[in-house]
Amino acid sequence: MKKVLFISSTGGHLTELLELKGMFKKYDYTIITENTKSNKSLKDEYPSKVHFVMYGTRHKKIRYIFVALANIFINLYYFIKIRPDVVVSTGAHTAVPMCLIAKLFRKKVIYIETFANINSKTITGRILYKFADLFIVQWESMLKLYPKAVYGGWIF
Repeated sequence: MKKVLFISSTGGHLTELLELKGMFKKYDYTIITENTKSNKSLKDEYPSKVHFVMYGTRHKKIRYIFVALANIFINLYYFIKIRPDVVVSTGAHTAVPMCLIAKLFRKKVIYIETFANINSKTITGRILYKFADLFIVQWESMLKLYPKAVYGGWIF
């Protein structure tokens, strides 16, 4: 059975990621997201399948730099521990290191650009468009910005 790692930042990105829960039954899956109070209940819903990285917000720039650096090492640890065949992400900053680590180890990366953007690229999308094996957009209008992407429709 393929090992699939689902990763995203907290909030809307995580909400989108969890819309993929129908796929969880088909794979040996793991979910990684940020460690926040609102995400603690995921451990109850998906026992032994959820891991956390440090929560970081770009609004606190100095702290964010250290959190981002720490999360690179935390992601590397989880990648080695889990050994996924595929990494699936809906963004944002939390997911970039894991996706790049996966590519470094020649694993597949599937990125789903956020539903929130209809006419502009996200920073994460700009980075991962170059590396993702499958780049999915939720709006047809986004195909103009990401011509090699696949239109997948709304995740909701």
